Amino acid sequence: MKIIFMGTPDFAVGTLEALVKAGHEITLVVSQPDRPKGRGHELVPTPVKAAALAHKLPVYQPARIRREDAVERLRDTEADVIVAAAFGQLIPKAVLEMKRYGCINVHGSLLPKYRGAAPIQWAVIDGEEESGITIMQMDEGLDTGDMLLKASIPLEPKETGGSLFDKLSALGASLCVTALEKLEAGELKPEKQGEPPTDYARMLTKEMGELDWARPAAELERLIRGLNPWPSAYTRLSGKTVKIWDADVCEEEQAGRALGEIVRVTKDAVYVACGQGLLKINELQLQGKKRMDTAAFLRGYRLEEGSIFQ
Repeated sequence: MKIIFMGTPDFAVGTLEALVKAGHEITLVVSQPDRPKGRGHELVPTPVKAAALAHKLPVYQPARIRREDAVERLRDTEADVIVAAAFGQLIPKAVLEMKRYGCINVHGSLLPKYRGAAPIQWAVIDGEEESGITIMQMDEGLDTGDMLLKASIPLEPKETGGSLFDKLSALGASLCVTALEKLEAGELKPEKQGEPPTDYARMLTKEMGELDWARPAAELERLIRGLNPWPSAYTRLSGKTVKIWDADVCEEEQAGRALGEIVRVTKDAVYVACGQGLLKINELQLQGKKRMDTAAFLRGYRLEEGSIFQ
């Protein structure tokens, strides 16, 4: 098939690579504009743009896909279908309906759960037992189109936002290739979504990572995993930021202890009082220092029982 591919971050690269490998003709790759990064604010290409250029594919980066010149560029580009994966802008009706098979999307959740910007991380944060990919026929809503094909995977006990991201990126790539084969053969039966059982998976922010020690330890442990590697979970001790990278839940209670208080320090872990239970910290990173397991951290930095994380 002739395909216009629309995508921006790492999550979409696998799908683009899979479509190329499957022998589809990518007539245009549409990605977000390059963004400045680092101290020098040098413009850096999006991961999808970099992958497209490696395959010598034409790239188009409109500031707004709704602009008439952008719509005309896509209309003038020959294609049977538009494939979108984490593009990052709402696509207008004129674009959704301009090609023979419309526009299909590779979405990182089992719709109708977790419509929105960060479905992968919220599945971990909310303690879901499974997640997956939905190939969807796009409409004008935010992830509301008919479902065409699904595939699911279980979440591991120590699943992080990063590990699930990688798994679903690979799953989405293979499922998209299968969906296009079935689409061309007329073998897909669109299914309406109905009402979502979860709230929209809102965009992640750095502020979300601040640990509220009044919450149960189980919730904090999931938050730590869901926000790993970005934006990461953190707390503060003696005015310095401490990132928490890995933790376990201890059900024991410590009556009379302050929230965020270090109640026990062993050779390889730190136990902190929460609204319910204790959080056993296994890996952390002090501001200005490298990430390390707690045993290594404690060999160079003393943590006293009774100290308070804030």
